[in-house]
Amino acid sequence: MSYNIQAGMATTRPHHYVTQSWRHVLPHAQSLGNLDKIAHLISEFDIVALQEVDAGSLRSGFVNQAEYLAGRGHFPYWYCQTNRDLGQFAQHSNVLLSRFRPSAVAEHKLPGFIPGRGVMMARYGGPGEELIVFHVHLALGKRARLLQLEYIGGLVNEHEHVVLMGDLNCQLHSREMEILFKRTHLREPEYRVKTFPSWRPQRNLDHILVTPSLEVSNPRVLHSSLSDHLPISIEVSLPEGINLGAY
Repeated sequence: MSYNIQAGMATTRPHHYVTQSWRHVLPHAQSLGNLDKIAHLISEFDIVALQEVDAGSLRSGFVNQAEYLAGRGHFPYWYCQTNRDLGQFAQHSNVLLSRFRPSAVAEHKLPGFIPGRGVMMARYGGPGEELIVFHVHLALGKRARLLQLEYIGGLVNEHEHVVLMGDLNCQLHSREMEILFKRTHLREPEYRVKTFPSWRPQRNLDHILVTPSLEVSNPRVLHSSLSDHLPISIEVSLPEGINLGAY
């Protein structure tokens, strides 16, 4: 599953970007309630990639949202990559929640014109066959995204069984995605869901991509009013030889 949770702000209408803009810097009374609803929503999944998570600052009431969601969602393993550290004002992070213990988790900083983007890489299984899960949140600018996807493509091509998911900030038929598909074996399941904005989805900015060795079923978008993005999910059947370990 991949979900941009917008730090639990629950922007559900265009005017909220103005009337609730203060939530980017100050805590609000609905924050924990929104996180509880998000935790309930994600609790049915095994591996979850969350974008725009606050790792504990003023705007989240100094609650580490990664730890909070892992606890409320009953995920024994959680990993937080803070890519833009604004001290007490904001801790912009990517978070990976998992019911299986990865054999390793690595963090990479992504190239770009404004610092603050990264990719997480989790290994499952091994020795021998491995499942590699990449979790990304790409830049808003096209030129930066091209640089970032070129870097990510190099990482992806080192492995056979790959899932790449996150908020890529570009649509399926964009130039950036065309280049990524040409340079790697990644593909997107045929669901073509639109995820943004959540109240009237018009663009598919959120993606789960896989290599051909992975069999995908039940791709879906979950309709939720807890963020300005909608969450997406797939089910994956793993090749023989990949053992994720105990549940």
